[in-house]
Amino acid sequence: MEPFLESFIGSLALEKGLADNSIAAYVADLRDAAAFWEKAGNHDVPCGLERSDVMDYLESLQQRGLATASIARRLVAIKVFFRYLVAEGVLDRDVTHVMEGPRLWRLLPGLLSVAETDRLLRTLRGRDPLVQRNRAMLEMLYASGLRVSELVNLRLSDLHLDETMLRVVGKGDKERVVPIGKPARHALDRYLTDARPLLDKSGGAVQVFLSVRGRPLTRSRVWTIVKQTAREAGIDKNIYPHMLRHSFASHLLAGGADLRVIQEMLGHANITTTQVYTHVDTRQLTETHRRFHPRA
Repeated sequence: MEPFLESFIGSLALEKGLADNSIAAYVADLRDAAAFWEKAGNHDVPCGLERSDVMDYLESLQQRGLATASIARRLVAIKVFFRYLVAEGVLDRDVTHVMEGPRLWRLLPGLLSVAETDRLLRTLRGRDPLVQRNRAMLEMLYASGLRVSELVNLRLSDLHLDETMLRVVGKGDKERVVPIGKPARHALDRYLTDARPLLDKSGGAVQVFLSVRGRPLTRSRVWTIVKQTAREAGIDKNIYPHMLRHSFASHLLAGGADLRVIQEMLGHANITTTQVYTHVDTRQLTETHRRFHPRA
């Protein structure tokens, strides 16, 4: 394992440009995983590993009491490592590829599977203005990884739909540009054309999403809408708006997107418990979103 780790470290530093703290976190996580597999009797690490071995390790972390975020971070390290080994010709297949299934989603209860997300969104159908509004909101929470505060504060002037992009003002008034996928764009177009004019009774509201009285929605109202939709969809999880943001990032990672690009889209400096700031131009953001997001 160590020779592979040494070359992997060099790749992280030279090709990905990760900070020392980020590299150290990756290596520590991988050494912990290797120790588990070797103790379990697998002495051909990483070449002799199967997907079940990775799942056994993740479940052992849950039994050790690690938080969901910590387990997800270790899964990211393993996936990045295996992609590197395949690219270098050490392995002929990536046993972590996609890596979706009931065991994984039970292990990470703070996430929705792609199938659950699809079921949640498809629950909101019809021509009712509020249904169209709610569908557009949930699509955007998932498609663009928005925080609830960012969603309710979104203004019409922040929409750049011809470029399939949104301008978002996040924490600390920091601005970022994020992509919006085709289903979300379609839902938003329908809402803006058919439903929003009926809600904007004054004709002068600047926020995108409005209440039945034509006022900006509150965070608590969005929370309630997400909960109600989850119940209607028959999803037996404690769903809350931020779970769609977590699922946005996790599904991109599962599809193979670069962690730094996801970090840029989230506007979040600590997605892997590190503080790595990188700049990615909007063309790369759009291409990554199109390639890897299930509803792009």
